[in-house]
Amino acid sequence: MNLKKPKIDKLVEAEENRQDLGFGTQVNEHDTRLLNRDGSFNVKRTGGTFWSRLNIFNRLMVCSWGRFLLLVISFYLILNFIFAGIYEIVGIENLQGADLTSRGSRFMDAFFFSSQTLTTVGYGRIAPIGFWASSVAAIESLLGLLIFALATSLLYGRFSRPVAHILYSDKAIIAPYLDVTAFMFRIVNERANQLIDLQIEVAMSILEVQPNGKNVRRYYALKLERNRVNFFPTNWTVVHPITQESPMFGLSKEELLSRDGEFLILIRATEDTFNQTVHSRISYHASEMVFGAKFKSMVLDIEASGLSDLDLTKLSDIEEVVLVSEL
Repeated sequence: MNLKKPKIDKLVEAEENRQDLGFGTQVNEHDTRLLNRDGSFNVKRTGGTFWSRLNIFNRLMVCSWGRFLLLVISFYLILNFIFAGIYEIVGIENLQGADLTSRGSRFMDAFFFSSQTLTTVGYGRIAPIGFWASSVAAIESLLGLLIFALATSLLYGRFSRPVAHILYSDKAIIAPYLDVTAFMFRIVNERANQLIDLQIEVAMSILEVQPNGKNVRRYYALKLERNRVNFFPTNWTVVHPITQESPMFGLSKEELLSRDGEFLILIRATEDTFNQTVHSRISYHASEMVFGAKFKSMVLDIEASGLSDLDLTKLSDIEEVVLVSEL
């Protein structure tokens, strides 16, 4: 047992030192990036249950506001059409006060009575009579209470959920930095809320050829000039100096492209309003890098009041420069 312990320790140490961000080492033959610009992952799950794939709550919480409102309105209309059809089956004549002069007016009165019952408004012009019409109205009113309670909680959750609205420069650049060059990109807080205690991690993903000729994906953490700031009132240019210790040292743009280089960024911060941790993630593919450039200033002017005028439209503005140092 004691003779095998050093070997086991070496295996454990090797496993702990192996860089893996959770994507694995397999190579995607379709040249698909690991992390999209919107922060989503290119992973498709199969074999799960229907409800686990549907995941209604999560989808409604993270979808865009336009899609959320469209889904709510569509669900509201469809549900009222369904109950209007049920009232048609039960008999519109059982809705006292409904206009029975034509089929169109009958159905529209049933539809609007359904909407008033679902929302528990109940104007009183139309009222159900008889057991079946009253039963349908009672079920619909209960359903309406439950649905609107859920819709209200979703609406509140979407408003109250803190989100890191961080904007990233369109391109990452290789720019002169002191006596060397550096990998850089720029970020800024899009909203007026305060983000504090920002922490950032950057990793490079690249293909490497094994002795057996097989390509595997490797990950290397990039050491940053500064990986943390206490306050984030203006823009921040994130810098990784390409020194001899850097995994990027000696890699040209052509090599990064041929080896499917991708730079994965994860940002953590505390949202000051709710005092909660927020996250933001993005990646830059090698094709989204500019060699020999630097960012232009985003500060237009410092006003007499002491306020800095920060132009967010200049986040991605760059100008060409000559690289005085090899990678």
